[in-house]
Amino acid sequence: MVSLLSIPFLLAGGGLRLFDFGRRTIPLAVWLAPVFLLGFSRLNEPIIAIPAVGTVIFLAALVAYRGVIPVPGLIYPAIVAVYAVIWTLPFLSDRLLFTQLPGFTSTLIFPLTWVLVELLSARFHPYGSWGSVAYTQYGNQPLMQLASITGIAGITFLVTWFGSTISWAWGQGFDWSLIRGGLLIYGLVLSLVMLYGGARIAFTKYQKTARTAAIGWPEKIMNSDQMMGLFTSSLVAGQTDDEGREKMRQLQGYFLNATRREARAGSKIVVWPEINLIILQEDEAAFIDQARQLAQEQSIFILMGMGVLCLGESKPLVNKSVLINPRGEVAFSYLKSRPVPGPEAMYQVRGDGNIPTYDSEYGRLAAPICFDMDFPSFIRQVGQAETDILLVPASDWAPIKRLHHIMAVFRAVENGTSMLRATRWGTSSAVDPLGRSLAIMDDLVSPQQSMVAHLPTQGARTLYARFGDLFAWICTVSLAGIILWTVIY
Repeated sequence: MVSLLSIPFLLAGGGLRLFDFGRRTIPLAVWLAPVFLLGFSRLNEPIIAIPAVGTVIFLAALVAYRGVIPVPGLIYPAIVAVYAVIWTLPFLSDRLLFTQLPGFTSTLIFPLTWVLVELLSARFHPYGSWGSVAYTQYGNQPLMQLASITGIAGITFLVTWFGSTISWAWGQGFDWSLIRGGLLIYGLVLSLVMLYGGARIAFTKYQKTARTAAIGWPEKIMNSDQMMGLFTSSLVAGQTDDEGREKMRQLQGYFLNATRREARAGSKIVVWPEINLIILQEDEAAFIDQARQLAQEQSIFILMGMGVLCLGESKPLVNKSVLINPRGEVAFSYLKSRPVPGPEAMYQVRGDGNIPTYDSEYGRLAAPICFDMDFPSFIRQVGQAETDILLVPASDWAPIKRLHHIMAVFRAVENGTSMLRATRWGTSSAVDPLGRSLAIMDDLVSPQQSMVAHLPTQGARTLYARFGDLFAWICTVSLAGIILWTVIY
C-alpha cells in the first residue's frame, strides 16, 4: 500500500521536475525536487516507490523535453523513457542503501549515484552530457567556477546532496540536536565552494583582448526551411539543381562580403556558423582560394563552418571547420567528430577525434563543432593543449537554443578558454574563460548581420583540464566502497 501522506511529496517532486532541464528551467526547482521525491521514496516500499518515482520523472520529462529532442512518433517517448530510467537509478540506490549507513553519511548515496550516472551517460550515451543537473545552475557564476576543478560532476554532486541532506533532516523531524552536525558540514562545503568561485571571479584579470566577430545567417537569401530542403534533397537525390547552385553561390558571396565588412571594422578573427557555407566538392578548392585571398588582404583569421557536399558518396556530407591565417594559409581543417544521432550521423563523414590547435598572436586557437561540445571528456583535449580561445561553429533550433548555449559555456569554464560560438538559427555568444558573457546574439528573435566581442587572448589553466573526471571517479569508487561495506556488514 502507498502511504497516503506521501502522495503530496510525489506530486510536488514531479511538478518541480517539469523545470529541471527542459525548455523552461528554474534553477531552485532542481535543488528542491529530490527533497520531495526522496521523501516519497523513503516512506514507501521499494517495489512501490521506485516505479512511482520513475513514472512521474518520465511524465515530467515528456512535457519538458517536447521539441528539445527532435524525433518523430513513438521514438520521442522511447528516448524520454531511457532518460527517465537513468534518472531514477539514484532514487533506487538511495532507497536500497540509505538505511544501511549511520546518520548523515547516508546522505552521500544519492549524490554519489547521480554523479556516476552522469559520468557514464556523458561517455557512453549518444547524446553525451545532455540532461546534467549542473547545466541548470547557469548564471550562478561562483558555483559555475567549481567546473574548473571537478568538471560538471562537482556541481551535480553539490546540488543533489542538498536534496538528500534536507530529506535526511526531515526524516529526523528537523531535531536540531540530531541534524546540527550534518547541516554544518553541508553548509561549510557549500560556503567554501562559493568562496572559491567568488575569489576566482574577483581576482582574475586579463591583459589583452582581440576583437572578434560572428557572422549571422542571411535569411533574405534563404530561410531555414528552404535551406534544409535544399540540403536534404541534395543528400538524398545525390544532385543539386541550377536554382540550388545559385543559392549556394549567393551564400558564398554573402559570407565573404560580411567578413570583409567586419575586418574593415577592426575584427581580427571572424567566425562562420556550422555548415553556414554549403558548397559542392568540385567548387571547394576555388572558394577556399577566395577566402585565403581575403584573409591575406585584410590580415585576419577566418574560421569557416563549411558543409561540403560529396554527392554520390555513401557519406556525402563533410562537416568541417577551416581556419585560414592572415598570411592566407590554411592553418587547419577539422572534421566534426561527434555527429548528432539520426540523419547527420547517417550522411556525415566522421572526424578522427583529434581537435587541432594553432598558435597565433591572439593565443592558441581550436575549433570543435557544435555537438562536439556536448562531450566534456572529448573537449578536455583543448584544455590539455592549453588552448586560449575556442572558435565554435554551431547550428541549433528554437527549443534548444538556450540549453545548447549553456552547455558550451561550461566547456569554456572547465578548460579555461575564451569562447566565440557562432550559431545558425540560435544563440551566438562570446564568453571569457570564467564563463562570463561578453556578447550574445539570437538570430531567431532579432536577425542581425553579425555579433562583435572583445575576447581575452590568454586562457586560465584549470585543474579539470589537467585531471579530467577525477572527482567523478572518486565518487564512483566511494559508492562502490559503500555498497561493499553494506554487503559485508
